[in-house]
Amino acid sequence: MEEPARETPAPAVPRTPSELLRRALRHLRTPRRPILIVELGILAAVYGVYSVIRNSVPDDQAQAVANSVRIWTTEQSMNVDFELWLNHTVHAVEWLTVTVNYFYVFLHFVVTGAVLVWLFVGHPGRYRAARTVLAFTTGLALFGYYLFPLAPPRLLPSGGFYDTVAIHETVGALTSGDLQSLSNQYAAMPSMHAGWSLWCGIAIIIFARRRWVRVLGVLYPFATVLVITATGNHYVLDAVGGYVTLAAGFGLQRLLHGRSFHAFKQHVRAVP
Repeated sequence: MEEPARETPAPAVPRTPSELLRRALRHLRTPRRPILIVELGILAAVYGVYSVIRNSVPDDQAQAVANSVRIWTTEQSMNVDFELWLNHTVHAVEWLTVTVNYFYVFLHFVVTGAVLVWLFVGHPGRYRAARTVLAFTTGLALFGYYLFPLAPPRLLPSGGFYDTVAIHETVGALTSGDLQSLSNQYAAMPSMHAGWSLWCGIAIIIFARRRWVRVLGVLYPFATVLVITATGNHYVLDAVGGYVTLAAGFGLQRLLHGRSFHAFKQHVRAVP
């Protein structure tokens, strides 16, 4: 007689919240090859939610201007208030102003996107953790926009700053012209131009093999700070706020994955 077929035992179903949490953490901390369509969806969702919430923050002009005066006064007391000098110096040279304007408007997205693609293709084992740092940083910035509305230098009454992007009618700018209404003009602290650029720089410095590429990784965050201040869109302390937010993003990523993103291997086998 044939022996009756043995039933395959069903996988154990976690019954307690702690078991569910352990399984979730184990799943998140297991390196997996990123899937393009999934990653595109995640990035689109994160940035879409970020943009909607950021632009939904009430435009409290009075508070934003008061905070701007407070930041400007603080910088003057610390002797780091070079924004006005730089803004006027750049404004005096038209070709330089136009170059700086387009750097401000486009490279923020182009360079960050290029680094994400480079990590996805060349460092798939590290991509998900690195992307998580960027997502946490971007999400945390929303607290700053809600709690500390800030008028950028170009909108500081009697501040003497030139709005170089508006003056030269820079194509694609969300800070002036017809597209101005699409972006909250008082969401300047922390600066995500600074935060994202430093994220790009750190990834390039750690993972790039060619020395000249690593040099670009060092220069890009510095150039970004000069650009955001030269155009009158941010104070130096906004950049500092962006760096602090990025540091918090790194901390949350390490807490989530149990290790820093640079500790992951460059390549990883597909995990079912």
